[in-house]
Amino acid sequence: MPDVIAYTDGGCRGNPGPGGWGFLLFHPGTGKALERRGGEAHTTNNRMEMMAAIEALRALTKSDVSVVLHSDSQYMISCMTEWLAGWKARGWKKKGGELKNVDLLQELDRLNARYQVAWRWVRGHAGNRGNERVDQLTNDAMDSVQAGEDPAWEQRTTWSER
Repeated sequence: MPDVIAYTDGGCRGNPGPGGWGFLLFHPGTGKALERRGGEAHTTNNRMEMMAAIEALRALTKSDVSVVLHSDSQYMISCMTEWLAGWKARGWKKKGGELKNVDLLQELDRLNARYQVAWRWVRGHAGNRGNERVDQLTNDAMDSVQAGEDPAWEQRTTWSER
């Protein structure tokens, strides 16, 4: 059993456009959970997906923690499980040239090395409670950004995957 289970999501209205991200972290043994959201006025969907994962991992308070991180972004999961090693070996470049979002990929790489992260894809909008919750947080963040309000919000709560 992992020490922590995470669900992350990011989105954008227009691409680029106003974006938001959200995460849910919880300890499966105690059910103690942290939810957080944020956003940016002008960003892309992929950046928000990555920011959600970055912020979730940054929220961990202990090192050497095992985490199962769920995301509905096939792109981000593939970045972390298939492509990252090759990009690093080529000096953070793709075979065809420039790599986008290097700043976020490097931060994900740093955090991935600090923790024992298992990256898991989950189908979006398919009834998974954790994914549905972070989708709501992401949409709330985008609503706040579009209204000119601060999208930052967090809550400590309890959570169960059932």
